[in-house]
Amino acid sequence: MDIYESMGLLGAILSSLTFLPQVIRTWKIKSADDLSMGMLVIVFCSTIVWLIYGFALWLIPVLIANSAILVLSLTLIFFKVTFKKKRMSKTSKSN
Repeated sequence: MDIYESMGLLGAILSSLTFLPQVIRTWKIKSADDLSMGMLVIVFCSTIVWLIYGFALWLIPVLIANSAILVLSLTLIFFKVTFKKKRMSKTSKSN
């Protein structure tokens, strides 16, 4: 493994971790109100494109980073939909 591949792997790991604090925070507070669904959809779509590119050229750092980002962005989308429904059902019960 040369220096550039090592840097690519380090970059992939760091990129993969960017969404982790947000996933943890969203899970803890059980709210995704402060997250933009538009941003999450754009991240999801761009990740799909990056994965296609990574598979086409078999770029391991690209595949690692974008696989992790795909999972984390899907998790945030799931939280955005799920926590909103829970909040709405609690609000309707109290009325």
